[in-house]
Amino acid sequence: MASFGWKRKVGEKVSKSVLQQFEAEAEKPKDNRPSQEEDVNWLHAIKRRRVILLEDCAAKSKRLKDEGALLAEQGRHWEAIKKWDEAIQLTPDNPLLYEMKSQVLTILHEVFPAVKAAEMAVKFRPLWWEGWQTLGRAQLNLGEVDMAIKSFQVAIHLCPSERPLWEEDLAWARTLRRQQLATKEKIRQQEETKNQILNAPELNQDYDFESDEVLAACVAVAERQSRYEELKRTAVVVDAEGNINNVSTGESEDTRTPLEEQFVKARGL
Repeated sequence: MASFGWKRKVGEKVSKSVLQQFEAEAEKPKDNRPSQEEDVNWLHAIKRRRVILLEDCAAKSKRLKDEGALLAEQGRHWEAIKKWDEAIQLTPDNPLLYEMKSQVLTILHEVFPAVKAAEMAVKFRPLWWEGWQTLGRAQLNLGEVDMAIKSFQVAIHLCPSERPLWEEDLAWARTLRRQQLATKEKIRQQEETKNQILNAPELNQDYDFESDEVLAACVAVAERQSRYEELKRTAVVVDAEGNINNVSTGESEDTRTPLEEQFVKARGL
């Protein structure tokens, strides 16, 4: 047997006074004032949160930079580079990180990465003379002597009172350039002597074997051969006073450069 539920009709037993009050409130004009949620400036809140995040990144980057400097002073160079790479991820426009990284890469003989890191340092801070000094030293290790001289000249222009730039960096770079020129001249003389041996004019002439001309031709060829062997045995080196000398291969010379000093200058500590 089906069962039925009883439903009260709408409006039944509703007080007339309550009904009139409801209708009056419904006819009142709505208040157009914004709600409390609409008063919140969400754009300002987002910007504020972004500033807080940037401050956190800068603080963490500084901590990583300082940790890397301590590791570098202890000779733990690769660990220092790892710390600075993490700091670069947080503050990619910090020239101090690139410059210190370039110093350590130079010590590790990672010549090309050292140049790239120093180039980033002067890119973000073009008026920083220490960045140009580090770039010049990295370029010297790469063998780019002329570019290194230009970098040292920029550093001197930015800070002419820094005497080591004149007396050590630029002076050593100019010495290396003189050594390069002397080496090129030695190679030119060696090739010229070799060609004179292979294409000796005395060999293209007809001689009377009973005359003295044959002996003179043999002496001339032997002298060229001796000159060629002498050039092969010599090397162009720089002594402690910066003078260019030709020495025989096997002679020991003190050619230690100022760049071999195992020291990393911590920037901004």
